[in-house]
Amino acid sequence: MQTGTVKWVGEQKFLATGPSGHAVPVDSDRESNTAPGPMELVLLALGACTATDVVTILEKKRQQLESLDIICSGERAEKPPTVWIKLELLYRLRGQLDDAAVKHAIELSEEKYCSVAAMLKKTAALSWRYEILPSAR
Repeated sequence: MQTGTVKWVGEQKFLATGPSGHAVPVDSDRESNTAPGPMELVLLALGACTATDVVTILEKKRQQLESLDIICSGERAEKPPTVWIKLELLYRLRGQLDDAAVKHAIELSEEKYCSVAAMLKKTAALSWRYEILPSAR
């Protein structure tokens, strides 16, 4: 079992330390907004999880990826618990990339490898699209 800690540091502010030992500030008060909130971190975790998969898969496919940005958008339920109910990911890739390879890498991530997506799909509709931008080289 992995263990992390969340320490209250005052007001609605916390310091979360993961099993890896890395600490992340969390601010649940959207008015003071001094750090990401918990649900914001979940949205970003989705983007980071799928980005890791896509980069790794494209490397294995010998694609020449120059950059990857994922724009993560979501809509939450109106009543508590205000879980994510709709998630949209826009992958913006740059490089000399084969369209079929990019599509397959994203599909593998979303359907098989990304554990964050697997969890979130239990409460949210997840959709994605991608754009391949011209190589900067």
